[in-house]
Amino acid sequence: MKYKVTLNGRTYEVEVEAGKAMLLDEYEAIVPSAPAAPAAAPAAAAPAAAAPAAAAVTGAGEAVNAPMPGTILKVNVTQGQKVAEGAVLCVLEAMKMENEILAPKAGTVTQVLAAKGATVDTGAPLVVIG
Repeated sequence: MKYKVTLNGRTYEVEVEAGKAMLLDEYEAIVPSAPAAPAAAPAAAAPAAAAPAAAAVTGAGEAVNAPMPGTILKVNVTQGQKVAEGAVLCVLEAMKMENEILAPKAGTVTQVLAAKGATVDTGAPLVVIG
């Protein structure tokens, strides 16, 4: 079977037969340029969507961030609650797997930013521990 794989801006054409892989061709990927008018409209909408995330962390302490994109299935802590190091703060579903997000240190939860059912990106703050 032949596959095209793009890695670091370079596209590789690979053929796989009976457990062996062989490089057939290598070339640079070219990203098509978009027309100027349609690109202007999404650019104006992007800052509006990013604004709530930037103002989200207001509590003092260390933010516990999402290690990967996914959906919050469960939030186990509330603001003001004391937690021990290693306590399960919330459960994040990513690629059909449930991942427990653990407290990196003992402390008090100063802010809960995650909500059940919310979709988060990698690095999104979930909980702040002071």
